[in-house]
Amino acid sequence: MSKILITGGAGFIGSHLCDYLVNQGNQVVCLDNFFTGAKENIQGLLNKPNFKLVEHDITQPYDDGQVKEIYNLACPASPIHYIKDPIETIRTNVVGTANMLEYARKYQTKILQASTSEVYGDPQVHPQAEDYWGNVNPIGPRSCYDEGKRCAETLCYDYQKKYQINVKIARIFNTYGPRMQFNDGRALPNFIKQALLNEPVTIAGDGQQTRSVMYIDDLIAGLVSMMEAQDCFGPLNFGNPAEEITMLNLAKKIIELCQSKSQIAFYPKPQDDPEKRRPDISRARKVLDWEPKVILEEGLKKTIEDFKKRLGLN
Repeated sequence: MSKILITGGAGFIGSHLCDYLVNQGNQVVCLDNFFTGAKENIQGLLNKPNFKLVEHDITQPYDDGQVKEIYNLACPASPIHYIKDPIETIRTNVVGTANMLEYARKYQTKILQASTSEVYGDPQVHPQAEDYWGNVNPIGPRSCYDEGKRCAETLCYDYQKKYQINVKIARIFNTYGPRMQFNDGRALPNFIKQALLNEPVTIAGDGQQTRSVMYIDDLIAGLVSMMEAQDCFGPLNFGNPAEEITMLNLAKKIIELCQSKSQIAFYPKPQDDPEKRRPDISRARKVLDWEPKVILEEGLKKTIEDFKKRLGLN
């Protein structure tokens, strides 16, 4: 039984990772300060003997003794949340990541840093490969997240070079699935909630901007595979290039699957919102033999059923 630390473990991605690793027989320590995470996400794990929940903010040092692996997922990942407290967001990205790297250095532990496609900003190349440096506004409303994650990657690189610790950087593109927050602020959960409630489905701008969406199970498989791989610093893109879709078409698809009476409404596009987003996953295919398997309609149906249940519509 391996002892594994997951920061942000009560969040959307973190809770699914906790589920997977606990079910594999590992001893999982879940750290979360519940800024965006929720105890409901890990409710089914609380009574398991190989799961421990610790309420903690990673901007403060933490030590739970020797662990085999650290997954550093802690950070608000939606504009509605990180813009609410940008200073705390950048502190989590920079100070929090430094604390986790120090923990990994002390015990010579493998650590996977959850980075993001936002490091590419509003990209001027399409699709985005890992050698693209990005197009990011350093003083815009999204900068606390975008630049915070970029700085976190730099810290990972420098810790690896100076201390030879086993660091891995995963750049995560748009991911969806059960347990996404209703007030997440991102397009896909907004569309599902609005469609299920027969409310206007609201789209930023003209709806022609694209995202590549990946189901949560595919991401978890990729993260675990990267952690297990030898000498795999990355960064590696994790996303679904086959599922690039305009926001208008995604909204229409969700309205159809929800059998909704909703109409589409448009509102002004937020500052620095990317026009296009699609990963080049050639490296992950080559290094990990990984690629997404869940098609959009299948993933959306599972997500819609979860939303129905939590909204009391079943």
